[in-house]
Amino acid sequence: MGTQKSNEQASGTGRRALLGAAVLGAGGAVLGGTGTARADSARYGSGGLRSLPKPTIVGHRGASGYRPEHTIGSYQLALDMGADIVEAGDLVPTKDGHLVCRHEPEIGGTTDVADHPEFAGRKRTKVLDGVSTTGWFTEDFTLAELKTLRAIERIPANRPHNTLYNGRWEIPTFEEVLRWQDQQTRERGKQVWIYPEMKHPTYFRKQGLPLEERVAKALRKHRKDERTSPVIVQSFEPTSIERLNKLVDNPLVVLLSGADTRPWDFVETGDPRTVADLVKPAGLRELASYARGIGPTLDLVIPRDAEGNLTEPTTLVSDAHKVGLILHPWTMRNENPFLPADFRKGTEADAYGDVFGAYEAYFATGIDGVFTDQPDTGVLAREAFVRG
Repeated sequence: MGTQKSNEQASGTGRRALLGAAVLGAGGAVLGGTGTARADSARYGSGGLRSLPKPTIVGHRGASGYRPEHTIGSYQLALDMGADIVEAGDLVPTKDGHLVCRHEPEIGGTTDVADHPEFAGRKRTKVLDGVSTTGWFTEDFTLAELKTLRAIERIPANRPHNTLYNGRWEIPTFEEVLRWQDQQTRERGKQVWIYPEMKHPTYFRKQGLPLEERVAKALRKHRKDERTSPVIVQSFEPTSIERLNKLVDNPLVVLLSGADTRPWDFVETGDPRTVADLVKPAGLRELASYARGIGPTLDLVIPRDAEGNLTEPTTLVSDAHKVGLILHPWTMRNENPFLPADFRKGTEADAYGDVFGAYEAYFATGIDGVFTDQPDTGVLAREAFVRG
């Protein structure tokens, strides 16, 4: 494959430079700021982002390739598989103002709420970032009500085996995740990192449920609001990250979708810029004024052609690095439908393709890390890349 070959040829000295300060190994001792007590920083280290292995393996919603996403079970498995950071979780508010971990505020596809007749009357149709969406929404439930629900697999066609675990875990709160992080740090003897995302900040601010202040309050309460704290916060809305940057000192990341899309806060405020504008040098310099990194789609790093095959890498990695931004693209998944066409094997929706070949192509661009639904695969891919 042309792209894969060219990436391998170009990766020699660049790879050595990239890995010069890397921390190697499947577990990769991950050191960072403290959780419940300042004294822990002396025990576990306080190197911040610089202490993380590169390329960093981020467990996307935990180990969501193997367990229903955004559950303690999924988060736990991601750590067991060697993830350097766990994306725990996507933060949305309840009616009574608590932050809970769900992929979206609409929970019909990720919980058993449809099986609860007492909540049948809560089903609504709402406009979520310009899209008409029907289902059950977290902001219409109290935390006590949400705790009666159980998580289910979101994409059973691709992950039929995950349905075995439907109903085993409840919806975790952000507070519970922060305490879980401290517990795991103590039990594992190394700093556990998390990577929560603020979901739809503009949508919730309009409902009187602003996310930034709630996230900042929780981080301050748990003494995890410093530059070296082991919590990276992300959002698709740049102005939300800019707002949070004034409240906490944590490393912050702006997520970037397709090049022709516009962040929803830009739509609401009439800002005409698209993601394509934000990934230009001027846009990246602006992002670097309040963010530590960007989380682009993998297609912004290496575009695909009309047939879905990888083409040549863009200059995004080098452009971002020039202004001091790290890059954690999303999302690597083992299953065929999510891989570039030239790395698929067969046509089955739940079959694995040549994901190691895809990892090699993306790692060769110099990205600082990657989100993955299967952290164990990501760790093995990194080991192979390090060995060269």
